Amino acid sequence: MFSRLDHRPGKRLFDIVVSAASLLVLAPVLLVIVAAEWLSIGPALYRQQRVTLYGERFEILKFRTMVVGADRMTANVSPAGDPRVTRLGRFLRRWYLDELPQLFNVLRGDMSLVGPRPETPEFVALLAPEERRVLMVRTGIAGPATLAFMDEADMLAAVPDPVAYYQTTILHDRIRADLAYLDHRSLAYDLGLLVRQVAAIARRLA
Repeated sequence: MFSRLDHRPGKRLFDIVVSAASLLVLAPVLLVIVAAEWLSIGPALYRQQRVTLYGERFEILKFRTMVVGADRMTANVSPAGDPRVTRLGRFLRRWYLDELPQLFNVLRGDMSLVGPRPETPEFVALLAPEERRVLMVRTGIAGPATLAFMDEADMLAAVPDPVAYYQTTILHDRIRADLAYLDHRSLAYDLGLLVRQVAAIARRLA
């Protein structure tokens, strides 16, 4: 069904080295967050089914930012001011610390450091055939859509129906941004995206 574009041994080696080194350096931070999670809202990790390379499913890992059972309350869309988000969760989201466990996903080979952002199965089911080309490469923590939609929560909060707006507009805009990645893939391009992502987070926190 999909052409095999995801064969770049150098990229996989880069992912392993950088994710392993990052986990070692960030180990104290991870332990502090785990302790804070257990003291505040219970289980530290949130696991969710996402779709990656060739349509395969995997469990993405995040630090929990919502109350337990939040995903059963409404669809997988979270606008700014979402009441399901905890106080600790707001802090983690602001600093993008909730994404750190995905370094384990990268180390396991579920994801790459850079690539299209993985969607949930119900949203992948809404993609047109040409949009499904995005599944020809491994999904990533950072990527064109992640960088372009850092204000997604605010965009969702500004519309009457966040779920419908995500399904009809944001989802497809994100896919178009990530499809461009297929034409520019290279280690230099990946490094550039990572630097831009870190710089964008730093600007938001300044």
